[in-house]
Amino acid sequence: MVEIPEARGSEAEIRRREGAAILAAIPAGAVPVALDLGGAMPDTESLTALLTRWDEAGRNACFIIGGAEGLDQAVQARAEYRLSLGPLTWPHFLVRGMLAEQLYRVQAIRTGHPYHRTWRPNA
Repeated sequence: MVEIPEARGSEAEIRRREGAAILAAIPAGAVPVALDLGGAMPDTESLTALLTRWDEAGRNACFIIGGAEGLDQAVQARAEYRLSLGPLTWPHFLVRGMLAEQLYRVQAIRTGHPYHRTWRPNA
């Protein structure tokens, strides 16, 4: 995990500065995945399949969580995938925890661990 220092200035300047730092931090060969409200909302099994496909291709996902002003257009353009955790807006510290839980759940599915339950109770 790479923490980008919060930039100062106008909204556009903050996005530009943070965006430049984010772009510089993306590892070579990684799949940049931008957390974005307008992104795809896969279920956990579909996210597992997607991450597995990238892993099998020798590419690690690099998840990008924007700051309070959002992601700069250059970062959005560099993203190969946009992922939404739902339509609600969350502070980036909570998004980290939610993403970490999903990645733990993905790993549980991959290893056959019983943490993830595919059934859903009837309402």
